[in-house]
Amino acid sequence: MDLGQMDYKSAWDFQESLLQNNVRIKSLIRNREVAVNTLDVGNSPRSGSPDQILSTRNYLLFVEHPPVLTLGKTGDVSNVLLSEESLHEKGIQFFRTNRGGDITFHGPQQIVGYPILDLEKFDTDIGHYLRNLEEVIIQTLADYGIKAGRSKGETGVWIDPDIKGKERKICAIGVRCSRWITMHGFAFNVNTDLSYFNYIIPCGIQNKQVTSLQKECGREMELEEVKEKVKQNFEKVFNVRLTDRDDYS
Repeated sequence: MDLGQMDYKSAWDFQESLLQNNVRIKSLIRNREVAVNTLDVGNSPRSGSPDQILSTRNYLLFVEHPPVLTLGKTGDVSNVLLSEESLHEKGIQFFRTNRGGDITFHGPQQIVGYPILDLEKFDTDIGHYLRNLEEVIIQTLADYGIKAGRSKGETGVWIDPDIKGKERKICAIGVRCSRWITMHGFAFNVNTDLSYFNYIIPCGIQNKQVTSLQKECGREMELEEVKEKVKQNFEKVFNVRLTDRDDYS
């Protein structure tokens, strides 16, 4: 589902509504399972198990935010280098969030992806889930001839992560998970104005650069084309098929 351009709080509220709806469905399934298991049904035929009647729904949301800084729940606000007044003067919003990670920037010409997934349909391992999100972007960059990878102990996607002084981050990742339902996700710099990152210590990591696909390729990129490649690689990595509907199974 492509939300287009949307302010951060509206997108956050929408994610939360999808997560909470999935949590309610899981509760209903489990309550029905308990009820069925406590009944003396003998050899009576059953038309289907509760999880065939009800099922959680998976979504992949894309959105482009106006300039905003978001701080993870364990992040350090001192990594924001401007005062609240200065942020307001520059038209930059600020939110404390319930995701993991530290401070990051969202803005125009950045692909922000919010997967709302029931990990019980995939793999109940948050670490593996984060690596899969990274892999989606790594494969997308490979489509443009860019070799990217991971930096030990630092979630996200990096270029030249093992070359001291040349490490540069191109995609930040931070998620929340409740009852194995995910929200929040990744922020992939495409034609992003990188000057905004001068106002923060990105992800709380000192002395490392931030980059964009535009900077690495030396030309402005077609955002919709890049988004399509992200979708294709998401399908491959998560072994799903994205449909024209708002969700997928």
